[in-house]
Amino acid sequence: MFIHDDFLLGTGTARRLFHEVAAPQPIFDYHCHLSPQDLAENRRFENLHAIWLEGDHYKWRAMRANGVAERYITGDASPWEKFQAWAATVPHTLRNPLYHWTHLELRRYFGITELLNEASAARIWQCANEQLAGLTTHAILEKFAVRAIGTTDDPTDDLRYHRALAGQSLITRVLPAFRPDRALTVHQPAGFNAWVDRLTQASDRAITNFSDFLAALQQRRDAFHEVGCRLSDHGLSYCPADDCPESEAAAIFARARAGQAASPVEHQRFASVVMLHLGRLYAEKQWAMQLHLTPLRNNNTRLLREIGPDTGFDSIGDWPQATALSAFLDRLDQENCLPKTILYNLNPADNYVFAAMAGNFQDGSIPGKMQYGSGWWFLDQKEGMEAQLNALSNLGLLSRFVGMVTDSRSFMSYPRHEYFRRVLCNLIGRDVENGELPDDNELLAPLIRNVCYRNAEAYFEFPGVGR
Repeated sequence: MFIHDDFLLGTGTARRLFHEVAAPQPIFDYHCHLSPQDLAENRRFENLHAIWLEGDHYKWRAMRANGVAERYITGDASPWEKFQAWAATVPHTLRNPLYHWTHLELRRYFGITELLNEASAARIWQCANEQLAGLTTHAILEKFAVRAIGTTDDPTDDLRYHRALAGQSLITRVLPAFRPDRALTVHQPAGFNAWVDRLTQASDRAITNFSDFLAALQQRRDAFHEVGCRLSDHGLSYCPADDCPESEAAAIFARARAGQAASPVEHQRFASVVMLHLGRLYAEKQWAMQLHLTPLRNNNTRLLREIGPDTGFDSIGDWPQATALSAFLDRLDQENCLPKTILYNLNPADNYVFAAMAGNFQDGSIPGKMQYGSGWWFLDQKEGMEAQLNALSNLGLLSRFVGMVTDSRSFMSYPRHEYFRRVLCNLIGRDVENGELPDDNELLAPLIRNVCYRNAEAYFEFPGVGR
């Protein structure tokens, strides 16, 4: 059997730590892209394609690399035909983390231990689809002991699904995260103005100038806070940190509202002012701020035009990060307005830069206030996880780490927490058996338990979760 009980666990210590300590821990999935509507409506998925392939750009990239036509990926082929194309691709994913995830997910959700390929596709399709009849989104959360979820929500969202979820008897607390990336897009005035119009409606206030714009963002922060939001999220190429007067940002805003695109320099100067304003807003409410840095988006213009964004054509960027990130965090720190912050890098060359940067702004107010975040996107596989854990261990305190997230749009992704826990336990177990750490369960068990769940529970303080 491929996915056996001791999968990825290379030592006796690793096996003991995983099975006795890590595996029983519930899940605190503080950052994901699950649909609040699917959660509120307790969606039942009609087939394996709907729950597993719909929107999964990891799989789409692999299928394209295997020569699969777009019709069988994002096109008009039937769900079964798309699943067939994926099944034919799976044997070609050996040494890609998709091979691990695919078979871990099939086993954990459906008890399927057969390897997925063209020959087994029909049997696995039928077996999984039969079980999906009783596997709603709420049943999945219960099955995997998910105690908390942080979704990713635009400030213009009316939050009706989160309000609906608050009234349901669900074991999982589902709360929004504030993702205001579109507030920075003055270089794309058509989209920016459409978004500001939606912000006007959501905040129920006129936005005639830059001051109104900032006030509307604050109003939406307050609305998010009322329904339990305790963290924000930002996806940026790099952190904008220009010393721009607010009057200049106001002029850039006015020109964008008149349809004039900001230049690259103006865009960064405007974004610097808005990001500082948002950081202050988060600090006021004691939220955590997540900074996901370095994606290079929409590389393939032809396919962006044909099938749209977020379909598997983003990549790793290589912008310099340290100077701008330091300036941004330092400005907020000088004002005593630096919120709890999690730094995620997408370029592995920045591992030690980000791990060191987090240490610059620890202030003793809470354990692990500044976090070097988990391996993200292209780095959320075994090698990437180990590299992140090593950098954090060498330059910070692994014991204070808030752990793994799915960062996923798929309800089939919860075994990624198990995958991370196996990697973590294998790393610690190997150190113990190499004589680099003491074989002392009173030291090791709390470390594993805290990184898997308890640190996140204490750090985020989601209403209705834990203490």
